[in-house]
Amino acid sequence: MDPAALQNLAAESRLYRRRVMLIVGVIAGLAVTQSLYALHLGDRFLLKDGIDWIYDVALWAVALAVFGRGQRFEELAALWVAGVLLVAAAHTGYDLWDKIVTGRRPQPWVAGWSAFTAIGLALFVVALMVRFRGSDNPLITATWLSSRNDMISTTAFAIVGLWARLNPSQGPEIVLDLVIIALNLQAAGAIGLAVYRDWGRCRLPDRQTPESYATSGANDAKSMD
Repeated sequence: MDPAALQNLAAESRLYRRRVMLIVGVIAGLAVTQSLYALHLGDRFLLKDGIDWIYDVALWAVALAVFGRGQRFEELAALWVAGVLLVAAAHTGYDLWDKIVTGRRPQPWVAGWSAFTAIGLALFVVALMVRFRGSDNPLITATWLSSRNDMISTTAFAIVGLWARLNPSQGPEIVLDLVIIALNLQAAGAIGLAVYRDWGRCRLPDRQTPESYATSGANDAKSMD
């Protein structure tokens, strides 16, 4: 690879890290502020949403930590992500049980705030990641595509969630929580299975650089032709 291309990849990697750090910082700030305010109000719905943002911080932080470090670190990070998803599923399950037992419902402003922040942050992340839509780095490209898809799904899910929380019946909200639990469990299981299967295969060299990621991705694509 010529020096100019290497410099471009290095610059792209630095920009990617800075933007992911900004995303982590913004979400962490929202999570802490909302959780502390929820504790002050004694609002468990607001607290649950604030803690949910912490899961996003954990996922983005581990993605930043393993960037360019090789397959071994990616596998460990994948298991960490699976663990975070399991914790999120358990937390949602407990919250669902508590809502059924107590019959509590969110205040309209809490439901509206939850939908507004979910959509707003999804748009914020896409605005930062759209710069990398043409990247040759598979990991960076995957982050951009995931952010784009998440914006669409989050917007739809937030609107449905707002309707469910404001519905006179608690039924739609219960169904929504069950769907969230199922999705988290399915994702955690799929990640764990993928890592387990990968343990039996040949590993790529550790400590890969962003440039070697792009090269190995191109070679894999050619081998599939």
